[in-house]
Amino acid sequence: MLSHSDRLAAHVARLGEEHPPIPMESVDFTVHDPEGFGARFGHVLDYMARVELEVDRNVLEITTMLPDPPEIDQLFYAEVWQPQEVQHGLILDRLQQVVGRPPATTDLEHVGLKLKVLGLLAHLEPFQDVCRMLYYLTGMATERSAVIAYNLMHDGVVESGEKAVAETVIAPIKRQEPGHYAFYQLSARSHWATLAGWQRWLVRRMRSISFAPVGVNNPTQLADFGDVMETLGVHHQGRDLAADVARVEQELLWARSRGLAVPDYVARAFRDAVEAAEARAAA
Repeated sequence: MLSHSDRLAAHVARLGEEHPPIPMESVDFTVHDPEGFGARFGHVLDYMARVELEVDRNVLEITTMLPDPPEIDQLFYAEVWQPQEVQHGLILDRLQQVVGRPPATTDLEHVGLKLKVLGLLAHLEPFQDVCRMLYYLTGMATERSAVIAYNLMHDGVVESGEKAVAETVIAPIKRQEPGHYAFYQLSARSHWATLAGWQRWLVRRMRSISFAPVGVNNPTQLADFGDVMETLGVHHQGRDLAADVARVEQELLWARSRGLAVPDYVARAFRDAVEAAEARAAA
């Protein structure tokens, strides 16, 4: 039976071999109704493109908060995850320009003060273990959100009749996201089992005050995320996005809290996004 480290190494190797960055020349950017497609999905494309392109900044954040990460983590985020995700962003950004929208506005360099402080503390190995767990939890939530979003986006694009976009843009991207989620889930489950009680308490506390939906760093982006949820029909299909995104997180961090369907900070974050979008629309 393979050890956890061997399984993880095999998974990362397989991702790199089977899912190289999507070649731009493989994409058919034909859109039969650019105006209608842009009106319906333009803001979703912009949000997704920005989030994917900002992976470059995310790597800076990771290297700041994890000064001495495991070799397999470095291999994953530098050789597999970053190249794939950046290419997703470039493709989506080009598509939104094809339908007449401006390119995404991105922040590729800013690393917040809180992360820099975490990075200083993370030179202490026990605290870096806490930071690693937070990294895996964030990765899980981010990639699970992406899996859901791209599947719903694919359904909507198929419904709109834009076959080229569905088959050569959204479908190839959505095939790559589950492998990223699997990496974070495998890592989180294994790492959680190694943490001491005080480290687990600290992870729970820090996670509860730092959680945010993917790509949300300010109030405007919170409302943008709410608009994306509305356009993709997350709540109209009977899906509890918060519960879906945080399923493994709830199991690991909060299993002792019987009856808790989803951590309250996750539910609150998604609810706030919907309310922010509604308030902006009303204004």
